[in-house]
Amino acid sequence: MKSTIIAIVALLSSYGFTQEADTIPPNWILQSTYSLNGTQSSFVNWNAGGSNNISLLGSIDASATYSKGKIKWDNNLGLALGGLKYIGKDVTTGLQKTDDRIDISTSFGLRLKEFWYLSFLADFKSQFLDGFDPSNDSVRTSTFLAPAYDNIALGIDYTPNEHLTIFLSPVAGKLTHVRDQVLANAGAFGVDPAEIDITTGDIITAGKMFRGEFGAYFKFQYDNTLAKNIEMKSKLELFSNYLHNPGNIDINAEVIFNFKINSWLSASLNWNLIYDDDIDIRDSKGGFGPRTQFKSVLGLGLSYTMKNYEEKK
Repeated sequence: MKSTIIAIVALLSSYGFTQEADTIPPNWILQSTYSLNGTQSSFVNWNAGGSNNISLLGSIDASATYSKGKIKWDNNLGLALGGLKYIGKDVTTGLQKTDDRIDISTSFGLRLKEFWYLSFLADFKSQFLDGFDPSNDSVRTSTFLAPAYDNIALGIDYTPNEHLTIFLSPVAGKLTHVRDQVLANAGAFGVDPAEIDITTGDIITAGKMFRGEFGAYFKFQYDNTLAKNIEMKSKLELFSNYLHNPGNIDINAEVIFNFKINSWLSASLNWNLIYDDDIDIRDSKGGFGPRTQFKSVLGLGLSYTMKNYEEKK
């Protein structure tokens, strides 16, 4: 399913921009934005201190929406990868990630009445590269498909306009994949850890690489142009597991601001908050357990948007 979604979004996004206006697929609204942000810092006899460094962050955001009669089909693709590298003969640290994201979603809806749809939603989230413990960069804490999350849900979608979507499902599944045996043996991301012989240290039973949850899912999404050349995209996802601690709600919230300078230059601000009580994190004070995760990314650089429609004025 994951490869199918990737292919659909990629093909639809590219197809609309490679055809003449009169051959654009009917009933499709297509858009894609490509960004590349970078910074470079150099210090020579700088009293306040600092290390020479260079950083790059690239991202792709694409959407393809089909609407005809009672049918509505939304597809979204979000990819981001960025890193920072310190430069100098005394530098011992390697490349450090500043962003790493794979986010693919699709929603197919059948209109019941005005603004209301019976919808099936599926999404996939993961990362490209290894992640390491910030206090010990030799300890790997994540990698591609470890973790990876699939959400599937059947519910009601309320879409009163092109900016707002509210989806609620009482029948939803959250699937966690840890496709790395070392991390799975450690019980990372909520999977069952390995059973270990306390005398010899040998593994009796390997850790599980998969965990399934059944519960309720809520998604709020609001995208709009706040002012001339200022766009906002926001998303809130909540999941409650019926089978284990239903009161401990998983949270994934994201707000993105895009500031358009001209057709090529732009600035962006991305805030992302995550809480999942199945994920144990060691904090800066040495504590270990579920923690609120927060990420803030500010970028300035090149950005180009392609779409097959004109903005409403």
